[in-house]
This record gives sequence, structure tokens and C-alpha cells, in this order.
Amino acid sequence: MIGKIIAVNISKNKGERKTPVPEVTLREEHGIVGDGHAGDWHRQVSLLAQESIAKMQALGLDVKEGDFAENITTEGVDLVSLPIGAKIELGETLLEVTQIGKECHTRCAIYYQAGDCVMPKEGIFARVLKGGVVRPGDKVVV
Repeated sequence: MIGKIIAVNISKNKGERKTPVPEVTLREEHGIVGDGHAGDWHRQVSLLAQESIAKMQALGLDVKEGDFAENITTEGVDLVSLPIGAKIELGETLLEVTQIGKECHTRCAIYYQAGDCVMPKEGIFARVLKGGVVRPGDKVVV
């Protein structure tokens, strides 16, 4: 399966929308340098498909890349169908899928606007096996 990266997004803190940036550096067994979700745990990097964001836009929401707190916005790869342990190349980096979806303990701003949020059901999480720089336009290879 081959797709591409639409956006790379970071935020200082967990639980907030992320801001698209020109590039990010992924550090092995850490995550994205400068991002609030990085660290020694299984959810170092989050990914969400542009196709999932489009579902929310179709409901009339004014949302874009990073608004669901995803680090990497992809296109052309069915992320939620990937099994735990699947390897994903993002440009020069290598990730391993560690979790599909998540439980939302607190409702985010998107949930209150739309009555639903795609990240808990369609977002995936990964750890960094091989670091490097990732930019919009880079290939996503499963």
C-alpha cells in the first residue's frame, strides 16, 4: 500500500490541536522532536487519514490537518485496516503500528462541535523504529 503525507503537525502539549509545520524530525524510540506526545511509550506518533478529516468536513465542520491532534496526516492508505505490528515507512523513517484508535476520556472541542470525532475510531499510533526527517509530499509505504 502506498500513499503520501499531506501534513506534519506538532503541539507543545497533549490534548490540543496541532499546527502544521514544514518538516518534523522523528527520533528513534522517542517520537517527534518538540511534540508533546513524544516520549518513551507506545503512542509516540499519531496518524490520521485525510479521508477521515473529509468525513468531518462533509458534516459541515471547518476542520483541517492537525485539528484532530494527529502528528501525521496521510492520504491513500487505509490506516485503520493495518494490523498492530505493521511497519510503515514515512519518507526516510520507519514506524511500527502499536495501537488502532483510542478511548477518549474527555470530549475534545471537535466532539462538541460535531457530536463526533474521528480520531478515537480512525486514528492510529506508532513508535519510531528508525528516525529521520519527514515532510509533506513524502511517500507512505506499508
